[in-house]
Amino acid sequence: MDPTGYDFWLCDLDGTLVDVEPGYVRRLLDRVGERLDRPFTDQEAEILWHGLAGQRNALIRSWNVDVERFWETLHAVEDPTERAAATYLHDDARAFLDALDVPVGIVTHCQRYLTEPVLAQLDLDDRFDTVVCCTGDIGWKPDPAPVELAMDEMGVSGRGAFVGDGAHDVGAAWNAGLDGVHLERHGHTRRGRCVRADHRLRDLHFSPRSGSPMANPTR
Repeated sequence: MDPTGYDFWLCDLDGTLVDVEPGYVRRLLDRVGERLDRPFTDQEAEILWHGLAGQRNALIRSWNVDVERFWETLHAVEDPTERAAATYLHDDARAFLDALDVPVGIVTHCQRYLTEPVLAQLDLDDRFDTVVCCTGDIGWKPDPAPVELAMDEMGVSGRGAFVGDGAHDVGAAWNAGLDGVHLERHGHTRRGRCVRADHRLRDLHFSPRSGSPMANPTR
């Protein structure tokens, strides 16, 4: 797969282009656990943060935690400045973005009050043609609405791709008529499943001749 073979790209943010230091996740969920009177183990924190068990709300319910209260609490205790300071851009993501000379946008479940400080901290606030932060009004992936909104704001047409680390990213791509690219940074064994996609990648390092290290059409 040659990333330059597309007329435009859309990208998920967390777990795809950027990640946070593990210590940040531990501190954040400790604060959430204190307010909920329900501590989270290291394994639970890792699985929840990276979405390794699939749909997060179903996972939270399986722990007998009220979903709405959990997210309200997390958003109340999470500090945008601390989040931004703990976030880093993957080296392969930097190379990927540097290699693209076509419109590039972000469609993320991360809320704008967190997304904007992260992009500013990483000097990426002017890199993207649009940044769509999903909400209840806009829609949540795999709903195609936020992807279609991003495409409208970018003014793009032709062949496009959406790359993300979740099945909902691929679903949103397909529902919007784009190629879905799944980025598996944690390994299929650790995730406990394979995600179907047009292309499956271990990272975002590409070579125009050889393609990605794992670019297998699976649709």
